[in-house]
Amino acid sequence: MQNASTRVETLQGSLSGRVDEDIHLWCGIPYAAPPVGPLRWRAPQPVIPWQGIRPAETFSASSWQNSEYCQELGGGDPGLFSEDCLYLNVWAPAERHAPLPVMVWLHGGGFTIGAGGLPPYDGKALARRGVVVVTLNYRLGHLGFFAHPALEEEEGERLYNFGLMDQIAALRWVQDNIAAFGGDRDNVTLFGESAGARSVLSLMASPKAKGLFHKAIIQSGYTLPDMPRETALARGERLAEHFNLPDASAQSLREIPADAFWSLTAPHNLGPAPIVGDAVLPQPMLDVFFAAKQHPMPVLVGSNSDEASVMAVFGVDLAGEIRKLRRERRLGLGLIKLLYPGVKGDEELGRQVCRDMAFTTLGYVVMQAQQRLNQPCWRYWFDYVAEAEHDTYPHGAWHGNEVPYVFDTLGHIPPSCDYVTPRDLAFAAQVADYWVNFARHASAEHTILTGPVRWPASVRGRDRLLRIGLHKHVGFRVENRFMRARLALFKRVMKHHVSLD
Repeated sequence: MQNASTRVETLQGSLSGRVDEDIHLWCGIPYAAPPVGPLRWRAPQPVIPWQGIRPAETFSASSWQNSEYCQELGGGDPGLFSEDCLYLNVWAPAERHAPLPVMVWLHGGGFTIGAGGLPPYDGKALARRGVVVVTLNYRLGHLGFFAHPALEEEEGERLYNFGLMDQIAALRWVQDNIAAFGGDRDNVTLFGESAGARSVLSLMASPKAKGLFHKAIIQSGYTLPDMPRETALARGERLAEHFNLPDASAQSLREIPADAFWSLTAPHNLGPAPIVGDAVLPQPMLDVFFAAKQHPMPVLVGSNSDEASVMAVFGVDLAGEIRKLRRERRLGLGLIKLLYPGVKGDEELGRQVCRDMAFTTLGYVVMQAQQRLNQPCWRYWFDYVAEAEHDTYPHGAWHGNEVPYVFDTLGHIPPSCDYVTPRDLAFAAQVADYWVNFARHASAEHTILTGPVRWPASVRGRDRLLRIGLHKHVGFRVENRFMRARLALFKRVMKHHVSLD
């Protein structure tokens, strides 16, 4: 329900939100002008100020996407779709005194699905812990990531990563306005999962995002390389030909209906990685971290015990990857078996090798980059499965399974609300506590997070990691040199491929 106490003054105008028990919520706040018509495939433009009090009580439309796919894999129903989608949502405690830490969430979904208003991302439980939570929509698919010769240099600089530019615009909005909601603009934690984590990494590497956030949480980021500019331009030309525009102009490209892109399949679909070679990402994200040239700040990074689940969904033959290694004699299968003692069968070996190459190794790379900058890095490994789900997830926590624990929404969203136990709920609350403690306390000097166990950062010379869940059971345990030999090998392989490219 609306309440006069939710009225806030932003630089763009007055807003009124909703009261949800002890939390205030403002939904659908515009942080950039609608990127439609001549503004498609341009940097986000400022919002035109409004007169009077603008209601901010309902979530906005999401960027165009596959609704069925989002409901199955992306966290719920994304609702209505529109190219006019650049809106954000804010949760804050009703009682706000000192400026509060700010946590800005970037949703996942392979840069093709998702929305800031999905049920798992409800910020109420985190806001109750004394932070201001911001979630947002950004342009997805070809509307958010696109290159074509007709669009080159339109802005006086190359821009292909419009979705990342949207995220940067939202962070600028936070700098300008979050104080009105009780937030501290000098203590902003950017966090995200999957493509959202990849976005956090990209913004840590982007000159355009410097100074806009102060801490980063990277959940299940992946090592897939950024798409080269030349590849993106060629794909853009092929896409134009698909729409019978072989000599496309910028205007004719912008006249393609906004809903014509999301349903495209290979070879015209979009890969789940940004494009390298524009003003947002001048250098490949992985190269920036290999060289330890990321923006310096405290980082929390980790992944889940069955990340390969998402690779299988996208058609990766896990056992086939091991057979390919055997055929091509890459890495040396004997060495792989030595690094995975007791793992039997190509299917299980493929599951673990693909997980570690695509996901686990990234945390190790980030940790070493942080150590070279003398910045703390808290690493985790999430391996908790709700008690009723042990048969459903026999190999551990799937890609994305940690999100409702981080937001402490496990007991409020389907289907988990129907089967969670008090132990599951208590465990989720502890995970959320760690994340908020990072947002509140993490710094170069403060390198211990408090919780059920003391979680030390991996500072220079120390390789430490928090096990969150122990073989599907409640528990937290700090381990030293976690998977060190495997991850060191896979990092060398990654750097070798980067140098070849």
